[in-house]
Amino acid sequence: MERVVQFTGPRQVEVAEHASAPLPAGHLRVRTRYSGVSAGTELTAYRGTNPYLTRTWDAEARMFREGAAGMEYPVAGWGYSEVGEVTEVSPELAGTPGLPAVGDLAWGIWGHRSEGIVPAERMIGHTLPAGLAPLAGTFARVGAIAHNAVLASDIHVGEDVAIFGQGVIGLLATRLAQLNGARVTAVDALDGRLATARAYGASTTLNARTDAVAEAIRAATDGRGADVAIEISGVYPALHEALRCVTVGGRVVASGFYQGDGAGLRLGDEFHHNRVQLVCSQIGGVPPQLSGRWSVERLQRTFLALAAQGLVDVESLVTHVVPVAQAADAYTLLDERPADALQLVLEF
Repeated sequence: MERVVQFTGPRQVEVAEHASAPLPAGHLRVRTRYSGVSAGTELTAYRGTNPYLTRTWDAEARMFREGAAGMEYPVAGWGYSEVGEVTEVSPELAGTPGLPAVGDLAWGIWGHRSEGIVPAERMIGHTLPAGLAPLAGTFARVGAIAHNAVLASDIHVGEDVAIFGQGVIGLLATRLAQLNGARVTAVDALDGRLATARAYGASTTLNARTDAVAEAIRAATDGRGADVAIEISGVYPALHEALRCVTVGGRVVASGFYQGDGAGLRLGDEFHHNRVQLVCSQIGGVPPQLSGRWSVERLQRTFLALAAQGLVDVESLVTHVVPVAQAADAYTLLDERPADALQLVLEF
């Protein structure tokens, strides 16, 4: 039997069981060991705020359409960062270069389910790198999101970068920006996360609740402001503060998944008067100017290589490994007590 985590309604989680399906041609079967939970995107479905629950995405027009929901409860198999053991490969795929073989540990995206049936083209090159712990493989996607934001930032050596939000993706962005030669100011409302940010390379930390963030950043840069800000919390007031803190003509990368109307965001203020560049980073693609060299696949592989080389520590970010039977408790923790958790991983 296959076990699948699903949201049956807002803040309602169950683990359903289904009979395992036969393996179709051109696919692999992977038995899941670990599946990482995205505390940002997944909670939008858990809480019922995801736009797909009230509108339909028109992929051809690249617009949301009113009038019908593109996704309905139960939402099954959410999740996009898994690691497991290959247990079956469709016979005609034998010998395919780069394809994981039976018995190999592989990473990829097949959701919070005990086994994934995954098209072969999505698994080429996805054997877990040598020396990388299986738990670390669950960071391929979240690491790629952080890396994508850093690429969109166009950071240069010696520049000042402010990163708003020090959850898992924000912490990884802090480390990658520091590796890229930036002086990083990390901003968050939780002191525990700011302490972790210092360990991940932040030169300065600011508490969004108690510090005058934009003023402090300008004071530390001789009044100039940060060259770049990355906003990754998905909170509109944080995006507004990011716009306030950058220099004239500076860049703000909006990498959070913002929900609802933009309360707290005033685009007639510093954004307008300082001619700030506001760009979006979203894991559906790479920055357009880099599309000839980079891809989402390269982002994921590069991040795991950095982790395997010890340049980015990911395992220390895992605060909870939860048996899948307790998935409902795991989401309650992330929703109600975010200060108590960083990366939560479901174990199958």
